[in-house]
Amino acid sequence: MVKITDVARHAGVSPSTVSYALSGKRPISAETRARVEASVRELGYRPHAGARALASSKSHVLAIVVPLRAGINVPVVMQFAVSAVTTARAHDHDVLLLTREEGEECLRRVADTALADALIVMDVQLHDPRLPLLRALDRPSVLIGFPADTEGLTCIDLDFKAAGELCVEHLAGLGHRVVGLIGSPPEVYVRQTAFAQRVVQGFTAAAARHGMSSTVHPCEATPAAAHKVAERLLREQPALTGVVVHNEAILEPLLEAFEQLGLRVPGDLSVTALCPDELAANLPVPVTSIAIPTTEVGERAVRLLMRKLEGAPVPQSTLLPPRLTVRASTARRVTG
Repeated sequence: MVKITDVARHAGVSPSTVSYALSGKRPISAETRARVEASVRELGYRPHAGARALASSKSHVLAIVVPLRAGINVPVVMQFAVSAVTTARAHDHDVLLLTREEGEECLRRVADTALADALIVMDVQLHDPRLPLLRALDRPSVLIGFPADTEGLTCIDLDFKAAGELCVEHLAGLGHRVVGLIGSPPEVYVRQTAFAQRVVQGFTAAAARHGMSSTVHPCEATPAAAHKVAERLLREQPALTGVVVHNEAILEPLLEAFEQLGLRVPGDLSVTALCPDELAANLPVPVTSIAIPTTEVGERAVRLLMRKLEGAPVPQSTLLPPRLTVRASTARRVTG
């Protein structure tokens, strides 16, 4: 392992000069700094994380705060996390994943120690109790999600309201007039989780705009719950011809349930979904869908944090526009 003394010997300076050149604690001539940096690159020197933190008061660690609450879709969360980890490493930062449901206490623990230089906060609620502390922290943060009030915060996410609208617009354009939204588990709505609420807002607004009959049905992420909600939908809306699904865990069992109830997709029922492309494309009937851009959101969240750590200005809000991919599950409504 290359040590700081090896770098000093290679550059022809003292170890303390190498330390000052890397930490910026004391002024070093441009020529000496360049020589030290060249030696660092040539020898492949990487400061020990603990020593680097002591020298620069920086941990070079980003914390991802995502409480694994009931109803949360863990595979999707992990997609965000993997993207953030990969991007952070490209910026010479590690990632600390914090998953306990501690609310403000989790943020205080990070703020009161040298655990992390900055935070990415997920599973954001419309009226999230963590927001006042986030606004007051002495370190940068980025929210993946949009609370009701974004003042003083940096937020990024898919435009879920526009996504809900786009699904309905697609169905309306095909002549459907009675639609239902099968959404996330009930506890997600009870917490007023922002992305789920935004989808409902977009869905209901677009349906009203087109004079469509619509209902919203939260659904547990189990096959049994999928079958029950399919039966309830048809009982309450016998003229139903269009469905939007925002619960990827039940998408396949839901299609099976509709088939068992005698509905052909897309002949009798058109289905759209918010879910990963690989899931939508590989179902027995490929589903028209809007992908959740986990990779792009994770990458851009880290880049926003890097700019904030550098003291550079960043946009307060970054909303990624939804993109609908049309597949075999939607078709023009047949009128008899």
